[in-house]
Amino acid sequence: MTALKMQRLLHLGAKAVTLAPLQQPSTGLYGRTTLRKASTYKAAVLREFGQQLQLEDVQRKKLKGNQVRVGVHSCGVNASDILMIENKYDKKFSPPFVPGFEVCGEVLEMGKNVTSMAVGSKVIGIIKEGLGGFAEECIVPEQDLWTVDHAVSFDSGAALVDTYATALIGLNRRAAVNEESTVLVTAAAGGLGLAAVDLATSVYKAKVIGVCGTEDKAGLVRQKGAWAALKYNKKHIDAKVNEVTDGKGVNVVFDAIGGDAFVDCLSWVCHEGTVVVAGFASRVIPHIETSILLPKAVSLVGLSLSHYQQANKDVYRQVVEDVIDMHEMNLINPHISARFNIDQTAEALDFLRQRKSTGKVILELR
Repeated sequence: MTALKMQRLLHLGAKAVTLAPLQQPSTGLYGRTTLRKASTYKAAVLREFGQQLQLEDVQRKKLKGNQVRVGVHSCGVNASDILMIENKYDKKFSPPFVPGFEVCGEVLEMGKNVTSMAVGSKVIGIIKEGLGGFAEECIVPEQDLWTVDHAVSFDSGAALVDTYATALIGLNRRAAVNEESTVLVTAAAGGLGLAAVDLATSVYKAKVIGVCGTEDKAGLVRQKGAWAALKYNKKHIDAKVNEVTDGKGVNVVFDAIGGDAFVDCLSWVCHEGTVVVAGFASRVIPHIETSILLPKAVSLVGLSLSHYQQANKDVYRQVVEDVIDMHEMNLINPHISARFNIDQTAEALDFLRQRKSTGKVILELR
């Protein structure tokens, strides 16, 4: 990342995004030939909602012009995967399908219109439209792939983009966090919360208070750079916010819990502060009277990476590029709490359901 680009990221109140072209292909020995010519590959397939995934041999499909066949080495396992499997996600998928949308792997084959990468390129993909990540390979539109340096591990690549890009939009583009800011992050030991802590402290040098479920998780949040981290107890959090901010309240609340805790978030934010609604780990969507926003002139900001993908693809692609650049510069690093192989997909999902995870959970496919 150039000094100019870094300055853009750190600029207070940055709203505009400098558009970057897709990365140019590296010189390779393979042209458009494939690195793997098997007609089938293994995938974890959902046949019925609410049932266990079945490990099956799946027939390869022919590529369209703008598509890329990716040999998946690692795939992130996310709470939204569970919602899709249980038919509780806001977008509906019809079985049979292969879950998983956050992948890192290598290009095996390209459609005739693909120009931004080469066979053998290491890539990160976000495939929330077609899914398919819980498999040895998947098909991804070129516009949903980013090439990365070969020094980036497959596991880190699969753990990086979804949470960090979401957090970056919320903290930088929408809340204008900087070194003078105080930020409170709820669900701070989860994938999204820990990404927000990492970005706020490591990149923007803000003072962060992390709120999480256990003291062990609070220790991890402190390791990521939080000024303070504590279990969820409103009285204790009230006291810590008053101590850190001299009674003024924090500039930004990055809320990934929702539910009843959301009203508490409004009590911790300062006058003219911002509450970023980034997720609902409680799986309960809060309902509030808008009049509660008036006394402090609070700004309430909603945030969804998927909707940026649909509404502003240029911003979406640039934010992901920025996150990858920051990781390649060792400014940020996703925390991975558990790894499972393709035969352990059920165990990986149960690990997440039982709230044992911190940061990210990864499925290793190769």
